[in-house]
Amino acid sequence: MLDDAGALLGEGPVWVSGENALYWVDIKGRRLNRYKLADGAIDRWSVHDNLAWVVPRRGGGWIAGLRHEIGELSLNPELSFEPRLKVEPESSGNRLNDAKTDCDGSILFGTMDDEERSGTGAFYHLRQDFTLQKMDKNYVIANGPAVSADGKIIYHTDSALRTIYRFSREADGTLGARIPFIRFADSDGFPDGMTLDAQGGLWVAHWGGGRVSRFDAEGRLDQTFSLPVSQVTSCCFGGANLDRLFITSAAIGLSPAQRAREPLAGGLFEITPGFSGFPLPDFTG
Repeated sequence: MLDDAGALLGEGPVWVSGENALYWVDIKGRRLNRYKLADGAIDRWSVHDNLAWVVPRRGGGWIAGLRHEIGELSLNPELSFEPRLKVEPESSGNRLNDAKTDCDGSILFGTMDDEERSGTGAFYHLRQDFTLQKMDKNYVIANGPAVSADGKIIYHTDSALRTIYRFSREADGTLGARIPFIRFADSDGFPDGMTLDAQGGLWVAHWGGGRVSRFDAEGRLDQTFSLPVSQVTSCCFGGANLDRLFITSAAIGLSPAQRAREPLAGGLFEITPGFSGFPLPDFTG
């Protein structure tokens, strides 16, 4: 345990090597968190709306996704947000959820039904000029985009369907067919956020399953690491050698009895997985 944050919906861990720090969001708690590895110092900033994700921006600052908008976020001298575009303003029941930078410095992200019932969500590509391309649709809970180091493979999840999809990227940059890659059994919980290691293994957080697992390039289960919380939400590699796996979790929806059994729910954790990640680019727009 690195931080007993008690996050309602901890998500979106991002490693920032220049600061030797990990950032992550509490979507429902409307909060941005930072953990500094050098001394364990923790900082938190409140946000005016649900904060789905943050991505570092080349040259400084951040790009942030809120419930229905994307904009420029600054932490100096205090948190401020400048909107740049609306996302699905006509779908009041939807919200943004989970993002990663693509290998060219653009951003991939999803939207979802905030009540987690209808397939109204979609998968988007945010270009550097802040234009949007809808790449896929009909997601209930769009989650965990991950891109291979060479940019040729993209993974995306519909957590509600317990399915991780695999897309091949065509030469013109468009996505190929959506192919089911990994399906979770009921006993596995739901696939949530994920990341790739340098060897092509896919690390997946198990919401309701209390663990993170590594799957090899063929989708075969390779390793599992149990955690003292059930609602494991996402993970990313960090540290000087990108060989530390940081893991977020959530406390939302737990009954008092469950919360008593899981006092660390909503905390930030770390494991030594025996694998290393690869650097993700900053947003270059």
